[in-house]
Amino acid sequence: MKIIIVCYPTFGGSGILATELGHKLSKNGHVVHFIAYEKPVRLEVNDKNIFFHKVNVPFYPLFNFQPYELALSTKIVDVSTKNQIDLVHVHYAIPHAYAAYMAQKMLKTQKINLPIVTTLHGTDITLVGKHPFYKKAVKFSIDKSNIVTSVSKSLKNDTHDFFETNKKIKVIPNFVDLEKFNNQLKLCNKVSQYKTITHVSNFRPAKNIRTLIKVFNLISKKHKCIFNLIGEGPELDIAKEMTKELKIPNVYFLGNTNEVEKELCHSDIFILPSKVESFGLAALEAMASKNAIVSSNRGGLPELNLNNKTGFTCDYNDIDSYVDALDKLISNEKLLEKFKENSYNRAKKFNINDIVPMYEYEYMKLVK
Repeated sequence: MKIIIVCYPTFGGSGILATELGHKLSKNGHVVHFIAYEKPVRLEVNDKNIFFHKVNVPFYPLFNFQPYELALSTKIVDVSTKNQIDLVHVHYAIPHAYAAYMAQKMLKTQKINLPIVTTLHGTDITLVGKHPFYKKAVKFSIDKSNIVTSVSKSLKNDTHDFFETNKKIKVIPNFVDLEKFNNQLKLCNKVSQYKTITHVSNFRPAKNIRTLIKVFNLISKKHKCIFNLIGEGPELDIAKEMTKELKIPNVYFLGNTNEVEKELCHSDIFILPSKVESFGLAALEAMASKNAIVSSNRGGLPELNLNNKTGFTCDYNDIDSYVDALDKLISNEKLLEKFKENSYNRAKKFNINDIVPMYEYEYMKLVK
């Protein structure tokens, strides 16, 4: 098949998943054309089956805000007509599914059929989509897509409840390339005598960064630990300022990385206290690196992090509960090792080799 993938090119979970999906589809013999305003951060274009097309938005002084959706839909039409595309798979309802629908309508005038697969990742539903300005557009984009998938049961239910849509939504969870993480674990030599606690995110308000730093502060008074924070975003400076003001020792800000497995393999515990989290891809990658997980109980996280088995889940704003969970794991080596092994075994259920065929099955239904 010849497939267009439209995604955000950033370090967020949706862009990472879309990119890894494209690479795997390419290995499976499909030709994949990525469309975005920048090359996705994990995209490797040295594959003969992978192509990248940049969306260029011309500047017109008439517009206060340049029409990205128009440029995107035009690019989808252009790539489709030149490459005999079978379908377009968009990640995020708006603006991507919205633009894909307009492209679909334009292509019909040329008697070209372009089916749309839309994957909901969370923010388009739980945050942006709930804004009164966007709600109707999101519902429209969902209803007009040929196939809709979501990354968790929680997100599927939220979509049906809030948008009151009868559209069938197929749950296809996020995945992890287990082979890549296994290879890194074999190369990894943990040298620190202290337990390492890691957080990975895009440092948006939904990630609950202030609570995270307060938890680090309290646990640092109980145990000598290393705290690694990976990623960048709008609240990164806040995290740095709080760390400095509270004088928390051994906190390291590692920035963005395309090889997160090289950091996670040194980690013992992964913490994700999100206010909103549709799935928690960062937590899944930590599980593949044999980390015990301490997370909030919001959204799809309880579907991934099984409380008292792979780690602990807590109310997102319950600082004492997070501290207690970390304290239990750090103080009890046997429990920590048990949870780390359970996490790894849980990650096996989300192996890329098992999940990507679920997308291919949906594609084939449309192409046939």
